[in-house]
Amino acid sequence: MFDSILQAVFSGLALGSIYALVAVGFNITFNTTRTLNFGQGEFLVAGAFVAVSVILLLAGKNITDSLVPGDVTMVRYVLSLLATMAMLGVLGVILYYAAVRPFVGRAGMAWVMSTIGFGIIIQNTALAIWGPSPMVMPSPLGSDVIRLGGAGVLPQEILVLAASVVVLLALDFVMRRTRIGKAVRAVAQNGAAATLMGINVSAIIVLAFVISSSLAGLAGLLIAPITTASVFMGMSLALKAFSSAILGGLTSPRGCMVGGFILGIIEALVGLWHAELREISIFVLIILVLVVRPQGLMGQKIVEKV
Repeated sequence: MFDSILQAVFSGLALGSIYALVAVGFNITFNTTRTLNFGQGEFLVAGAFVAVSVILLLAGKNITDSLVPGDVTMVRYVLSLLATMAMLGVLGVILYYAAVRPFVGRAGMAWVMSTIGFGIIIQNTALAIWGPSPMVMPSPLGSDVIRLGGAGVLPQEILVLAASVVVLLALDFVMRRTRIGKAVRAVAQNGAAATLMGINVSAIIVLAFVISSSLAGLAGLLIAPITTASVFMGMSLALKAFSSAILGGLTSPRGCMVGGFILGIIEALVGLWHAELREISIFVLIILVLVVRPQGLMGQKIVEKV
């Protein structure tokens, strides 16, 4: 029984790290513009399929062909990572100028529908190119189970957890210790005051969408070898990532990280006991958090910017 619990914890940490990556993306755009990309799940889908396509091209195949384990080397995987984050960053810029900027500062929730619509465009484009069938993406580390303390862990789960933690810690360092990070935080606190201090607020906002979209693409690349790449996988993952942000605190980057890991572990442990109750337990928890502490475990009460 202990081995099963330990294995569930390892799997939960890996899954939670994916939630954390996407949740931090929600946090960055919300803090800088008070908007959210409700098509974030489709950006994750785009990341997965861009990564698969890059690896296929590097292997000398067509982007609609199938991958076999020999096609996915670590060098190709890293190159696909760089290409994915770059392309998703560009997609984030397009999202901001096409679906968010026209509505920032205006009354109403037009940006909600525009970001949802942008996500639908991405999903249907992927559907037209790759079709509805999932694409298998083998892990560059192989599929042999590794034994850790009696628990069986996939190499990709270790890679997912390690890569996510490194990226999240690096992002946390950048946000707290560098000039560009302090500029992002200044814009998040008060855009008008940041402008008076000489900060290019427009550039910072664009950067926020680039980072958010790139994190979603990275999450898609990391999770694809575990779940396969599917055009329909984005909604569920994005909802749970958003739930992680609500749990940890939408206004707190560290809260979003912590919320992701907590939610991943809860989902895995509840699934060990009763698989059908995983989603129910998550959303019951989120409702309780919204009632008891609406700002989340580590968040602050949201105040409107002047």
